[in-house]
Formats: sequence, C-alpha cells, structure tokens
Amino acid sequence: MTTAERGLRLDEVHVEFSRRGRAPVRAVAGVNLRVEPGQIVGLVGETGCGKSTLARVAVGLIRPTSGAVWLEGARLNPLGHGVRSRQDARLQIVFQNPFSSLNPRRKVGEQIADGPTILDRASKRSARDRVLQILEEVGIPKSAADRFPHEFSGGQRQRIAIARVLAASPSIVVLDEPLSSLDASAQAQVANLLVRLSRDLNVGLLLISHDLAIVHHVADVVAVMYLGQIVEAAPTKQLWSVPLHPYAEALIQAVPRAGGPRVLPDVVAGEVPDPAYPPPGCRFHPRCPYAFERCRTEWPALLEVSKGRSVACWLQTPGDAGASPSMKATSHRADVADG
Repeated sequence: MTTAERGLRLDEVHVEFSRRGRAPVRAVAGVNLRVEPGQIVGLVGETGCGKSTLARVAVGLIRPTSGAVWLEGARLNPLGHGVRSRQDARLQIVFQNPFSSLNPRRKVGEQIADGPTILDRASKRSARDRVLQILEEVGIPKSAADRFPHEFSGGQRQRIAIARVLAASPSIVVLDEPLSSLDASAQAQVANLLVRLSRDLNVGLLLISHDLAIVHHVADVVAVMYLGQIVEAAPTKQLWSVPLHPYAEALIQAVPRAGGPRVLPDVVAGEVPDPAYPPPGCRFHPRCPYAFERCRTEWPALLEVSKGRSVACWLQTPGDAGASPSMKATSHRADVADG
C-alpha cells in the first residue's frame, strides 16, 4: 500500500439536502480531507458549519451528493448502498452522547464483544478475553463487563463507547463531538485517553469539535470549516501561532485565556449565512473585516501556501505564507493605493 492510500481520504465531497418547494441546503461544499493512521486531525467550526454531516459522510452513514470517500485505497460504500467489505469495519465512529449510543438492555461486555465475535468470528472465550483487555486499555475495571451502561458516569460511558469501537480493530476512528456532554474533568481524561490510544495503537483520529482548547491540546493537524467548506488546514502549532484565514484568526482569538475576559466574546461579528443561499465569492466575506472587491465576486480555492499548510483566502498566496490576515490586508491596501 502506497503512502497516498493509507488511512481515510475525502475527495471533493459535496452534500445537499433537498427540501420540497425550497432551495436545497448545501451542507458540505467541496471538502478534501485526509487522516492517516497514528495522526489526530481536528475539525473545528461554529455550530451548523457542516462538521457532523461530514462525520457521517466519512463513515458511510450519509451518501455524498458528489465526491468520494476512500479507506486504505478502496472506495467506501455507504451503508444501505451495496455490500460493505470487512475492510470498511476498520473505519469506526464515536458519537456525541454516550447515554444514547450504548444499548441500555445489554451488558457492557456483550456490546464490546460484538466486534471480535462478528468481524473475527472469535469464540466466546477469546472474545471475553479481548473485552477484558480493551476495558483495561481504556481505564475501566474488568468487572464492568458484567454491568449495564446506566451504572456508569458519563465519562465512563464514553470510555466504554471507545472500547466498543476499539474492539473492531479500527485503523481510523471518527469522533463527533465526543466530549461535549462531559464535565471538564471527564473531558480532560477522555482527551488524554484518545491521544494515548492513537499513539499506542497507531489509530488515526478525526476529532470533530467546537471546543478549540481541546483540539489545540490533542490534534496534530487542524482543519477549520466555515459554511460547508474548509478554509484553512495546518499543523496545530502553526495555526495557533499565526492563523492565515480571517475566520481561523477570529476563532483562535475567541478562545478564553488565563487573565483574559471572563465572558466568552462572540466568535465573529455578524450572522452565519443561510447554507441554502450562500453568498457569492468567498463565503466568509460578509463577516470579514479585511474583505475587498475580489472577495465579494470570486471564490478562493483551498491552495497550499507552504508545506502541509493550505488556506482559501485571496490575501494569501502560495510561497508567501507567514503573515496574519491583518498584516496582509494592510499590505494589500498599500499595493492598491500605489497602483
């Protein structure tokens, strides 16, 4: 398998939801994204930007309107649209709410054992051994195997949900807001667990979250999504040091810091446009403090401006990365005035 075939790859994925007598909702508009084994990719953005839709497309729960999803070099078949291969089981998802993602009528051990029993046709004895091993890996007592989900706290249930996914021996796991329903202590514990499991088991993680502090803590790479599109993707340290897209800059500035304002400010001024009627040109231009005429008429493609770093903004050009949007805007206005 070549390097290009490893892990999960989304190619030009579009998703539109039809509505009778109304314009379709363009939830995802041309997303390209990669997650490799052992890598943690964070996907961030405001509520309603299309993150959860993209998560469901990535694991085959929603068929894309156009584009494709590839897992380890093979095209992923959406559920209900043909037979899925055993290889597709190497792609798993952890949902937001551990209270509803576990079956309350089945014991924890039975639910975790589904992976080795169904996929590997393991005997009852070997499946039981695998269950106990995985529970230990996620920090849950082995005795939990014989108990029901309601007997555990939210953080413990999310660990159990992660254990159930790991039982399928995945190469990639998509996590859709897995920490949002947990308290701060449980969030930190589960976040650290995810990092350890990714490193120890060489599992790639696509962590979808609106909590930038958590993503900053765990992700190797971060993709910033706005109104169905990726507007910037970069190694985490680079993005936090100097965000190149105005929306990424606004998100990072809104993260609470020690000694900063006690009340979280609005992420960015203005309202998110209706995804059924996106604005022309750059989708962010109605809210962008640096927008100029080209932004209002032409859509900027997501282009690589330096190795491993891409941005969709007319202020940034390939080979000329490193300056913040405000500095670029000042330079642009000076160039226009001189011209």
